[in-house]
Amino acid sequence: MNRLIKLHAQRGVDLVIDYVNNNVTISKLPESERPREKMFKKGPKSLSNAELLAIILRTGIKNQSALSLAYRILSQYNGLKFLANTTVEELSQIDGIGLAKATQLMAAAELGRRISQYGAENDTYIRCPKDAADILMEEMRYLNKEHMKVILLNIKCKVISIEEISIGSLTASLAHPREIFIPAVKKSSAAIILAHNHPSGDPQPSKDDVDLTKRICEAGKILGIELYDHIIIGNGVYVSLKEKNLF
Repeated sequence: MNRLIKLHAQRGVDLVIDYVNNNVTISKLPESERPREKMFKKGPKSLSNAELLAIILRTGIKNQSALSLAYRILSQYNGLKFLANTTVEELSQIDGIGLAKATQLMAAAELGRRISQYGAENDTYIRCPKDAADILMEEMRYLNKEHMKVILLNIKCKVISIEEISIGSLTASLAHPREIFIPAVKKSSAAIILAHNHPSGDPQPSKDDVDLTKRICEAGKILGIELYDHIIIGNGVYVSLKEKNLF
């Protein structure tokens, strides 16, 4: 027997989706609410995460549509955060996701990361902490380990490059001033911006974060390479240690 489940989709749109044996039946949705038709008429921003994922998957499996499969992946596997950190091997072990679908999902995730970085090293200037956070947010917000990066800047605050410094654990990121300044020296940077993520999603700086920032700042003074800021990335939010006057 059919059961109606009211799902709250992105952007405050409430959809009532008919489930048959736990399967989202796309054919029973109004044509304007089917993922492909909805994207064509309203644009990609109107689609929920599950609807976008269903379009990437293209087809479902026996007794389960692409949309139903998408909802199951997002609900059972920690949503987009899982997709941002998974591997082809892990994806292909999910019931209904073979090697072909796993590679499609990984390709889409990687393309998203590259799009978020597009232009970051091509005539991009950092004028305020938000500029730095915007460059890194989509790439770093879902990471399940602490990644430390450094944005290298020239004298006009143009981005020279973005370098990965270290990958830490869930609770700490291992970084030494030596590793941070090696790429800056090699590429003749005038200044740097340090950045790392908090896997918890909360960007509030710890005492260790503040202490490390002060060490990097002092080391930069010796080398003549100024530390402009240290940005901590959370889930859609960030903190600038410079704005908080913490160094």
